[in-house]
Amino acid sequence: MEIAKQNKEIALKWFKAFNEHNLENLLSLYDDNAQHYSPKLKIRQPETRGLIQGKNALRAWWKDAFDRLPSLKYEVIKLTADEEQVFMEYTRFVDGEEALSVGEVLEISSGKIVASRVYHA
Repeated sequence: MEIAKQNKEIALKWFKAFNEHNLENLLSLYDDNAQHYSPKLKIRQPETRGLIQGKNALRAWWKDAFDRLPSLKYEVIKLTADEEQVFMEYTRFVDGEEALSVGEVLEISSGKIVASRVYHA
């Protein structure tokens, strides 16, 4: 399987794990030292300036999100993959909140996500 297709499969596994709130499956897709940037991190944890690194930080961030937002779900709009990255367009749904358009880039190396960056519309 070509690398771009493998990277797209990683993105699909990412959505499945996220929508199931399966923290261990989600974390298994990431390199141990992966970085994650999100505007929501800047708001909820200003000391991070929006950037966290490592699986322990990712675990704490997503566990908090899953605990606070039990209805959180993502709906894929489009995935565009090449040999190094996947650009994901999706809609974020949470009961009682307006749907949010999101773009996210996953940087992938040796079959693991090494960095991710979220963009909100």
